[in-house]
Amino acid sequence: MASVLNVSAYLFTRIADPGVLRVSLRERAAAAGLRGTILLAEEGINLFLAGDADPLRGFVEDLRTDERFTALRTKDSWSDGVPFDKLLVKVKREIIRMDRPGVRPQDGRAPAVSPDTLRRWLDRGADDDGREVVLVDTRNAFEVDYGTFAGALDWRIERFTQFPDAASSHRDDLAGKTVVSFCTGGIRCEKAALYLRSEGVEAYQLDGGILGWFDAQGAAHWNGDCFVFDGREALDAGLTPARAAVSSLGS
Repeated sequence: MASVLNVSAYLFTRIADPGVLRVSLRERAAAAGLRGTILLAEEGINLFLAGDADPLRGFVEDLRTDERFTALRTKDSWSDGVPFDKLLVKVKREIIRMDRPGVRPQDGRAPAVSPDTLRRWLDRGADDDGREVVLVDTRNAFEVDYGTFAGALDWRIERFTQFPDAASSHRDDLAGKTVVSFCTGGIRCEKAALYLRSEGVEAYQLDGGILGWFDAQGAAHWNGDCFVFDGREALDAGLTPARAAVSSLGS
């Protein structure tokens, strides 16, 4: 049985002192024996960590005692080894780079659609008001090639900073439709939905992203696997490594 807990989480929240917080979080994560990456910015936190279950859960629970991170939700999965070589804690300008300063999810989230609601819409072929539902994959092209929702739009972007221009050029194709943006864990599609709304598109984000969908709905309406940015390379719909890439990393 896989024994290493893998946790991914993000939260858009105002952080006035990311540099100070970086020092504290690195000390606490290192003391817990964790490996992975924590990104901090004035707009929030984004983390991918792995380690023994109890210390990792303790680290997350301790983080939630800070009122800025009370709403932090994790997506958990398991592996035989730790899919990271080391621990990195970095301060960035954005926790997910879009280069659109006017898109500020820390000031208010885009409306979200739960996996249960999206499943109902996809099963019936329309939303609750009978409008056509369009899925927009906000990930990079090479990620999409591992797997995506059946029928999802893929604009073949190479990095997320290209998404706004791609969205603007396809705005007329989305008019009058209910658009649901999605990504691996939710962070990109949250910014994407806000940008689409600023362009006049009726857009929502898939709450929890693809990993949340797998947890709630399995492989329904999905083709392939989901690329992840660690040594596991990709997860299948059961949230288990789809390839044996992690075996050489050890624990």
